[in-house]
Order: sequence, then C-alpha cells, then structure tokens
Amino acid sequence: MAGVTLRPNESQDQLLRRFRKKVAQSGILSTVRRKRWFVSKSELRRIQRKKAIRRLKRRQRKMAAGRSES
Repeated sequence: MAGVTLRPNESQDQLLRRFRKKVAQSGILSTVRRKRWFVSKSELRRIQRKKAIRRLKRRQRKMAAGRSES
C-alpha cells in the first residue's frame, strides 16, 4: 500500500501529486486492472501470443522503414 505523509509547508495539491506518483511507480493500478476479471491460463497465453506477434510486426515495420530511408 502506497502512503505519503504531509511535509511541512506542503500544499494538498503537492501531497496528492506525490501520492499519485508513488501509486503509479508501485504498479498498484495495473495490478488491479489486470485482476479485475478472471482470465484462464489458456486465454492468458493466447493474449500474450497475440501481443508478441503485434510487437514483432511493429519492429519489422520500423526496420523496413529505416532501411528505405537510407
């Protein structure tokens, strides 16, 4: 659990900004979003494979674009 304490002469806005930063760095929100619904292992593998294919295609497009510029 991310927690922050109010520093001397710190405004509420600064405190909130620090808290949001800490929450983002800890990865709490991404974990909550991921665990919001149950995903079976087979479904998880299918999603990961799909993401990997998209990543590879994106890299290939970048490399092809880099070669054509030269």
